[in-house]
Amino acid sequence: MTDKAVVLLSGGLDSTTTLAIARERGFACYALSINYGQRHLAELNAAKRVAEAYGVVEHKVLHLGLDLIGGSALTDKSIAVPEEVEAGIPVTYVPARNTLFLSLALGWAEVLGAHDIFIGVNAVDYSGYPDCRPEFISAFESLANIATKAGVEGAHFKIHTPLIDLTKAEIIQQGLDRGVDYSLTVSCYKADEEGKACGLCDSCRFRKEGFKKAGIADPTQYR
Repeated sequence: MTDKAVVLLSGGLDSTTTLAIARERGFACYALSINYGQRHLAELNAAKRVAEAYGVVEHKVLHLGLDLIGGSALTDKSIAVPEEVEAGIPVTYVPARNTLFLSLALGWAEVLGAHDIFIGVNAVDYSGYPDCRPEFISAFESLANIATKAGVEGAHFKIHTPLIDLTKAEIIQQGLDRGVDYSLTVSCYKADEEGKACGLCDSCRFRKEGFKKAGIADPTQYR
């Protein structure tokens, strides 16, 4: 039987590339997207397009109201999304986001009888979010294996991070090698309802620079 994997799918460049890699590795992919009250909801429409294009076994969208606690420019509209590089961890950091996302993915994986979870975190061309680092992933994997019924009974959960050591240009090349259509994806923190990007936020800057360094035409629709 084909092994199952839960793949966290935001609808952006990194998570779409991660899904392509998981599929290539032979996993039956179950895509999980989170509506966490983000201001750029267009990414969920992108996630739906990507899930359909890749023929995942199932695509779930769970609701998690992180906008109710705020603390981030992505969940609190009173905090402006910066258009210039910030020192330190930027205001687009969403408190505990990847901890919560991986916890939800872990719960679904346990129900499915899956022991593999894929997440497209990156610690090279990124904004400095602490929950994108290898130390965090290693700690969460350890938690998964002691905090679940499956783990206690002998299963071993693996958190796969195939992009964690790659530059954005290298990530794009990985996707292109696997036939990824990046025009389906949305990365912008301020994307409008049609998914058109601002071209100025952190996510847009990394994306644009990645396509430039890869020598590939950027398929992103900018406002």
